[in-house]
Amino acid sequence: MTHLYAQPYDLAASGFYFDSAEEFKTKAAKARNNYGNLVEEFEIQFIDGDHIDCDLAKAWRINQANIRPYFDAVETWDDHDKQIFIIAVGEVGYNFDPETATPSDFEIDIYHARSMTDLAEDFVAEGLFGDIPDHLANYIDYDTIARDLAVDYTETEIAGDYLIYRAA
Repeated sequence: MTHLYAQPYDLAASGFYFDSAEEFKTKAAKARNNYGNLVEEFEIQFIDGDHIDCDLAKAWRINQANIRPYFDAVETWDDHDKQIFIIAVGEVGYNFDPETATPSDFEIDIYHARSMTDLAEDFVAEGLFGDIPDHLANYIDYDTIARDLAVDYTETEIAGDYLIYRAA
C-alpha cells in the first residue's frame, strides 16, 4: 500500500497522511489552519510503499492536482510499465499528461543487465551479431562491443533493479 503525506504550505496548519485520492480529497476539504481558514495548497510527500512506487512518485512529480491518476497507475500498472514511465519521464525527460498517460506512450527498450558488457554478451548469445563459429567465440571482445553499445544505451537503477535502456 502506498502511504503519502499532505504537507500544507500554510505554516499555521497541520498536514495529514492518506492512502488514496478519495481520502486526500476528504481530509483536504476539512483541513484548516490555526485561524480557521481552509488550507488550499499542499506539498505531497511519499512516506511508505514499494520502492518502485516511490520512484514512480518522483518521476510523476506528484502534487494535489495529479494524485488520482498516480494512485491509478500504482494500482493498475505492473513493474515493467512503471519502469518504462520512470525512465521516459524521470530520466529521458518526456512530457506526459497525468490524466491520459500510459507506458505505451513511450518508446523505451529495457534490458535486464547489470552492465554494458553483460548486455553485449546477451546480444552475441541471441545472435544479433550473426552466427559466430565456435572456434572464433573466444576471440570476441565484449568490452569493445559494450563501449559501442554505450553510445545508444544507458544504464540505470530503479527500485534495486539494474537496467539498461534505449529511448527511441
